[in-house]
Amino acid sequence: MAQIFPPWANRLPVLTLLAAAVLGLSAVSFVWYYFSPWYTDVGYRPTQPVFYSHLLHADSLGIDCRYCHSDVETSPTANIPPVQTCMNCHKIIKADSERLQPVVQSYVTKTPLKWVRVHKLPDFVYFDHSIHLRAGVGCAGCHGRVNEMLVVSQAKPLSMSWCLDCHRHPDDHLRPPDQITNMDWEPAADQVEFAAKQKHELGIEPTVDCSGCHR
Repeated sequence: MAQIFPPWANRLPVLTLLAAAVLGLSAVSFVWYYFSPWYTDVGYRPTQPVFYSHLLHADSLGIDCRYCHSDVETSPTANIPPVQTCMNCHKIIKADSERLQPVVQSYVTKTPLKWVRVHKLPDFVYFDHSIHLRAGVGCAGCHGRVNEMLVVSQAKPLSMSWCLDCHRHPDDHLRPPDQITNMDWEPAADQVEFAAKQKHELGIEPTVDCSGCHR
């Protein structure tokens, strides 16, 4: 009796299983990346009410982060500077600039500007800027090279796994306290020894318990 199926049909079950495996792995990989904060959040760059260049102010002019974000070392939150801070300089510098008029009007009318928040954690997450800065975690560690940004965008995913990676292995992220706003700082060759000393002297023991961030 003649064969109903050709010989190559014997390979169909194996080929089907291989195709299903490849398709399954592709689907998992697709969801793993494109549904993660690395894709959905990193690069977020909303339009602000006033164009402000950190590249100009923080890099070219060398203004320290703490001049504008003055509460960051003492408060859980990094404050958005009031327009009074802007006008400390701009009463004199480019006071007639068209771009600056929303700031001038806000200052004159005492109406706050409605800045759009870029870096935002869920309401159920507690994060204290002052604790991290006192430990020697620099601004660039979480916010990226803001001094190179014409428009501020989110550079890190700020996800739970990303935070826990740093809490479990903080050594590369610790720097001398006087370097926390230095965007050009790089770990030295003796970074491991330095980090061990800093953790001992400052009592740095990053928590990985749920209650550390979910209170």
